Amino acid sequence: MKNFSNRIAVVTGGGTGMGRELVIALAAEGCHVGMCDVSADNMAETRRLAQVKAPAGVRITTHLCDVSSEQQMQAFRDAVCAEHATDHINLLFNNAGIGGGGGFVAGDRELWERTFGVCWYGVYYGCRTFLPLLVASEEGHVVNTSSVNGFWASIGPGVEHTAYCAAKFAVKGFTEALITDLAMNAPHVHASVVMPGHIGTSIALNTSTVLGQRGALEMTAAEVDAVRQRMVARGLPVGNLPDEQIRAAMHQRAIDFRDKAPTTAAQAANIILDGVRAQRWRILVGDDAVRLDRMVREDPENAYTVDFMRRVWGEGLLGGLTQAPEQAR
Repeated sequence: MKNFSNRIAVVTGGGTGMGRELVIALAAEGCHVGMCDVSADNMAETRRLAQVKAPAGVRITTHLCDVSSEQQMQAFRDAVCAEHATDHINLLFNNAGIGGGGGFVAGDRELWERTFGVCWYGVYYGCRTFLPLLVASEEGHVVNTSSVNGFWASIGPGVEHTAYCAAKFAVKGFTEALITDLAMNAPHVHASVVMPGHIGTSIALNTSTVLGQRGALEMTAAEVDAVRQRMVARGLPVGNLPDEQIRAAMHQRAIDFRDKAPTTAAQAANIILDGVRAQRWRILVGDDAVRLDRMVREDPENAYTVDFMRRVWGEGLLGGLTQAPEQAR
């Protein structure tokens, strides 16, 4: 699929970040797009931005949908078919995701399963729901977003991160297995797994909303104290900081994650679409993802040690995603 003109694409998580930029880039090439998100306001802004660049006649539709609900995904599918007057699609980007979820041993089960539900079941339900429409097309491509945490299950030796990592490993393994499945049963449909490094998105700002938590600036005193204690345990000198400074620091960290990333969301979208054009099944996004992938492959036995983390930081990688090794417990 060398160009996307007059094709039909479905993008989950189209309200912000890579999803927004995928919608904009696809529409600019004359591709019709059906997007979903949990924020109507964010989708409205994506649609406005995309329409500025889209040729006349390009359809861009928006649909409120929680991707962790199969019923809502089915309603999204039905709306796409109706509003685009189609019985097929050509492109499916299972892009929606959140962070958080924390650890398995001592973490909150509800939050863990919510993160796993969005990041894994969002992909699974996306494929269950929309794959028949890809098969019905003359040419189709499914693109599932994993992460560097789909091949390296860590953000440092002192942070529990099992919900997100488990989900992203599941996405990677599922997509790789899907390559053979499609080759046997629907050879005109191809699959790619996307593994971004640190990309400038609003995931850190949006996650608390999806998890039903307060944002950093709205945290209660008890929540602030819990954050403070975790930071102190990691060696950060914040024991005497006032609550408001803790709130402000956490909020600024989320903003910096978006605004100071080495790869912008627009750049990431272009890398992904170039990968689709080249029919690559494995799309690493960002130089940090490429280099970390090499490091893990070269030394898998030590990938979860403090020394490995020091090497990651020594190469200047994933500063916005990981904690410094000296902060490890």
